Amino acid sequence: MNYVLISTIGAVFMGTLAFFVRMKAAAKPTSVKKIILPPVFMSSGALMYVVPQFRLTPMEILEAVVVGMFFSIFLIKTSKFEIRDNDIYLKRSKAFVFILVGLLLIRIVLKSILSSTIDVGQLSGMFFLLAFSMIVPWRVAMYRSYKKLYKELHGIKLL
Repeated sequence: MNYVLISTIGAVFMGTLAFFVRMKAAAKPTSVKKIILPPVFMSSGALMYVVPQFRLTPMEILEAVVVGMFFSIFLIKTSKFEIRDNDIYLKRSKAFVFILVGLLLIRIVLKSILSSTIDVGQLSGMFFLLAFSMIVPWRVAMYRSYKKLYKELHGIKLL
């Protein structure tokens, strides 16, 4: 079976899982731990770069990081918090679903196009780095937004 097809199926599965996790998270109060831990856990995937097949050139690193940071803007714009019942909750956003599906489709199209010119291992390394470069700025923005509301909720003065 084709590696690109297998990784595409995996990406669709992960995107669907992310959607359900996000919807479930909106039903419970959030915390710093829930914001910070996903990129920490994801960082273990960087061990893939120990294997030479997954290593990237400096230009591929730059491309993946820039595209990932660009995509993070859409996630940041659709991730807002609100104070409810004396707790902080992630607001549900209808746009989030469309953005998640859109990013997934873009990823699938890019992977299909790039798989003919870039080795599958390097392409996997690029898409991991792209995803990580998308999630870290998104989670940092979420953390900052959460802390601002936390200070407001608990009457801590902002400097």
